[in-house]
Amino acid sequence: MSTETESARPRSRRLWLALLPLGLFMALAAIFLAQLLSGRDNSVVPSALIGAEAPQTSLPPLDGTGLPGLDSTQFEGKVTLVNVWASWCAPCRQEHPLLMQMAQDPRIVVAGLNYKDRPENARRFLGELGNPYAQIGVDGNGRAAIDWGVYGVPETFLVGKDGRIAWKHVGPFTPDSIVTGLMPEIEKALATE
Repeated sequence: MSTETESARPRSRRLWLALLPLGLFMALAAIFLAQLLSGRDNSVVPSALIGAEAPQTSLPPLDGTGLPGLDSTQFEGKVTLVNVWASWCAPCRQEHPLLMQMAQDPRIVVAGLNYKDRPENARRFLGELGNPYAQIGVDGNGRAAIDWGVYGVPETFLVGKDGRIAWKHVGPFTPDSIVTGLMPEIEKALATE
């Protein structure tokens, strides 16, 4: 009987060790599924920069546009929408008509941060779709985007009159995200002194 008990122990231990990875996998799968089904808005990504001063940014202009480069010292006293975009970004093309509409609002300034793009492609993009930007800074190596905490393009930051980042949107704007997300934040930023 003791031989049977001794041989059953290693078998149960081996079975337990064999089932452990499966159990861990199932637990992780359940966590990921819960996150996926949570209904959380993926365009709302927490940012350590919300409430912080906009990063010191001085980027050269996009040649051929006649516009100044992106300079964060120009934000103070204005409500500024800083849009991170690139010509190679399909979602940027999708949201562009909405940015063109936003640029018509005289209460705000729309500024562009052109991310890791070829100047000729960026100019062609704006030539085809129109230019909503009052200033465009070229971030050829992506360093400024890192300073801004950019996850990918497009991303948009709302900078208040005080030069602080008031809000961040990840991904392309949609008509709904403009109405329910951006416009209320713009109204708040305009109301502050």
